[in-house]
Parts: sequence; C-alpha cells; structure tokens
Amino acid sequence: MSTPVVVAGASMAGLRAAEQLRAAGWTGPITLVGDEPHMPYNRPPLSKEALAGEAAFDSLAFRPRAAVSDVRWRLGTAVVRADLDQRVVELDGGETLSYGGLVVATGMRARRLRCPGPLTGRHTVRTLDDARGLRAALTRPGARVVVVGAGFIGCEVAATAVALSAAEVTVVDPLPLPMVGPLGELLARALLRRHERRGVRFALGTGVTAFHGHDRVTGVALADGRVLAADAVVESVGSVANTEWLRGNGLDLSDGVLTDEHLRVGGRPDVVAVGDVARFPNPRYDGVPRRVEHWSMPTDTARHAAKALTAHLTAHLTGGDGGGLAPFAPLPTFWSDQHDFRLQSFGAPALGMDDVRVLDGDPNGDVLVGYHRAGRLVGVVALGGRAVATAAVRYRAELLKQPSLTP
Repeated sequence: MSTPVVVAGASMAGLRAAEQLRAAGWTGPITLVGDEPHMPYNRPPLSKEALAGEAAFDSLAFRPRAAVSDVRWRLGTAVVRADLDQRVVELDGGETLSYGGLVVATGMRARRLRCPGPLTGRHTVRTLDDARGLRAALTRPGARVVVVGAGFIGCEVAATAVALSAAEVTVVDPLPLPMVGPLGELLARALLRRHERRGVRFALGTGVTAFHGHDRVTGVALADGRVLAADAVVESVGSVANTEWLRGNGLDLSDGVLTDEHLRVGGRPDVVAVGDVARFPNPRYDGVPRRVEHWSMPTDTARHAAKALTAHLTAHLTGGDGGGLAPFAPLPTFWSDQHDFRLQSFGAPALGMDDVRVLDGDPNGDVLVGYHRAGRLVGVVALGGRAVATAAVRYRAELLKQPSLTP
C-alpha cells in the first residue's frame, strides 16, 4: 500500500484521522501538514484550566498512539492550494504533495471584529499562543476585562477572569441573553443569574462600534453610547472555516466543507473532511447538513471518515467495492465548565427550542432540561453540579436508542 494519504490540518482532528486510518487497516504512508508549530493539543482548557494557571500549557499536547509513530509531520507549514482533479496540494513554501487520499482537517480560526481603533490589547482564544498572551493580560493587577461575545468561550473566559481576580469583567453581546442560541431562554436566564452572582457584568442587546486608545485599547465603545474602560479585550465572536485553500474545485464552501453521509467531499471518494470544518447530514435528525463544533466531533468524524477512505483506497488497490458502511449518525455532545458549575448536553437541543421542558430540578438551582421536536426528545442539557450532570448522562442511552428520522 504505497498510495500516500495527506492530512491537511495537524490539530486534534488531523491526529485522530491518522490514528483512525491505522485502526481501519491503512498501512500506507501518511503525512500531516499543520500551520501551527505545535504538536496537536487539547483546546477546551485554553479558556479554563490553562488560562487560570491550573494546567501548564505544555501539558495540553496529546500523546500520539504508537500506531502513528511512522507518520510524517510537517508542522509550521500551511496548505495553501489544492487541485482535487490532479490529486495534489501545495504548501506555503511552494512545495507540492501528491496524494491518493486527502483528509480535510483544517478546522476553524477565530473571527475578528472589524471596528476602528488599536489592535494591541485585543485577544482571541483559539490557539495555544492566543491563550498564553491572554493569560499574561488577565493576570496584570487591576485588569479591567471586556469580553465581546456571550457564547461558550466568552462565558468561560469571563468566569476564568473573575477567578483570576480581575477588577472588572464585562460581557458584551447583541443578543438579550448569554448562550441563548444553544440553550434557549429558560437556561440562558439561569446562566445569566449565576454569572451575575459571581461578579460578571453584562451589556446585552448592544454591540461594539469602536475601540478607544492610541497604541493599545483603553476602552470599548458600544452602540448604545456607553464606553467601557478596558485593559484587555477578548473577541469571542464566532469562527471562520479555513477553506480558502480548497477554492476553485467546485465545492460547496459556504459554511465549512459540505460532505455526504460518509464525510466524503464533493462526490469524491478519495477526499474526506473531519472535525468542525465538516458540514454533514445527520440522519439521526433531519438530514440537513450542519457543522458541529463540539469536542467529540474530531474523534467521531475521524473514525467514520477513516473507514470510508480506507475502504475506497483498499478497493482501488484490490478491486473490491469498499461499500457496506452505514451512514454517519453521531450523537452530539458538549460540556462547558464555568465558575463552579457545568453545562452538560447530549443530542441536538437547538432542534427542540419550540418545546423546552424541565425534566428535573429547578432553574434557580440545579436543573435538567429536555428539548423536544414534534413530541420527541432530541436533546438534554444539565446546568449545575455533578449530580445533575450525571442525570443527563442517563438520557444519553435513550437518545442513542431512538431510530433515525431519515433513511
């Protein structure tokens, strides 16, 4: 099996893809190409334990399995172009790599605000280097911190900043409640109360129009006329798919990389996508292609995509058809640790926002909430301590047993 496989992207998704290719029986050469100089590392602690100083940044690197000890690593090098017809990718230094199979694992990058004002003092939390720089800013005595964006990362960073004894922590968001998109109004209100009790301030229903300061940010101007003093600004306003290198190949790149039910890209069995850049249909629900930016997705997508790609490459070499693989139908899972409580979710709550029911507990304390679509439970979210998070796990089996809604 001398046909090479190129994995474009050397983060967790790329590493898992290489490991799963070996697990699926692929013994040919594999090259992983990544623009960061670091070996793959765990990203969730960047906004929590590592940012708080509870975990060393050097401890976040994954330990690759022995099966990928022969993989070729090209770190600090970006893939800048691909010709899928010719089966070749180009690196930023001009070098080209030919492949028999290609894994798209280039992930996302942080979206930045396009507002006038200085850049120094503005941070994102997407990479190891981002988090190192932000920790230095948050640990300055008397730091006044403005977090723009009340989603997962924004709320986690706000909680960490409070724990680091920042003088002021204010979260800004144009929506009326934090994390209202993935949680719905009931839990979003409960989350807001918990953060406010711990000292986080909120400026909701408004956006940022400009940053004040000369050489560095000293204030954040809001659309409602207020100006928030700031020594550090964290921009947590979403992400952008790293797909520019795939342009010109006739692919749907409107939101990540569109795939089929086996994570194959553009009808090409020799190209698969993994991780949060992949936009795939999930027959467990309605079959509408969606991206899922959860920690479990790199491993789940890598396992299925590796089987699909290996089946194709093996069939090409042996003359078999490589078929028989069931459609990819994962159960999305996420968690978020904020202050001394956890959000734990299974399923797809966003699909059941029209029918939200308290399954256990009370929104003023620990609570477990169910999300239903046409009377069917499609997701659960727990908010609180260990006991209610464990209660959510019990619903995971029920969600997994439900038959798919699409063939």
